[in-house]
Amino acid sequence: MAKTSKFVKPEQREIVSAHVLGSKQISPNFIRVTVGGDELRNFVPMGYDQWFRMFVPDRERTGFRLPTASGNLLWYAQMKTMPKDVRPVLRNYTVREYRPGGGIFGDGPELDIDVAAHGDLGPASAWAGSCAAGDPLGLLDEGLIYNPTPDAHWHLLVGDESALPAILGILRSADPDLPIRAYVEIAHPDDRQDVAVGDRAELHWLVRDDPSAKPGELALATVRAADLPAGKPYVFVAGESDLATGLRRHLVNDRAIAKSDIAFTGYWRYGHAAY
Repeated sequence: MAKTSKFVKPEQREIVSAHVLGSKQISPNFIRVTVGGDELRNFVPMGYDQWFRMFVPDRERTGFRLPTASGNLLWYAQMKTMPKDVRPVLRNYTVREYRPGGGIFGDGPELDIDVAAHGDLGPASAWAGSCAAGDPLGLLDEGLIYNPTPDAHWHLLVGDESALPAILGILRSADPDLPIRAYVEIAHPDDRQDVAVGDRAELHWLVRDDPSAKPGELALATVRAADLPAGKPYVFVAGESDLATGLRRHLVNDRAIAKSDIAFTGYWRYGHAAY
């Protein structure tokens, strides 16, 4: 995963146990999974693109166990030593919504996770498409990647569908007076989601016409050709690895934007199991 090093980390981190409350298809290519559990009461919402490690059962195995360590990647070393029949699948996701007092499934804490659905092509997508109420999972809060430089005149947000929850979270949390230009590439027009934005924010939905096209190429080409605002920007770009690295390269080499003003993250790589 290519990324910026200037993360905003939570004050405390621990792997919390949770369980599925329910799931539903919210658009042609997205499934929303809602999870809950008493340990989610300790979750501290930070807004913006708050992300977490998600541990889910592997459908091909018989058991499920969570690491007990959480600091300095000790949890990862512990997970790798687990027997294969209980070792969880690990993926990274963004908080779409957190309701500490519940509201949909009861009065306990609820957390929504929007998963880009690709059938059984990726383990997380397969899990989202088949999970049922009561199924276990684990979450490890990782904080924010979005960490704007204070002297930026405007913000540029770019991503494919895997970055949709992060970009919508940033737009929802941002100062309404902040000038923002956002580009989100999606596979179907009905994958658009409603989000309230400030008067100075522009949200551009980019729909791939060719279902066989590589995700991220449309967003990369669009921004390369765009007449961007003047002034010093702060850039957040996330999604397919070539989109993240390609846009960063373009902005640095062709538009003279400082590397320190760009947060870039490759969530996944085309041709590899993702989402």
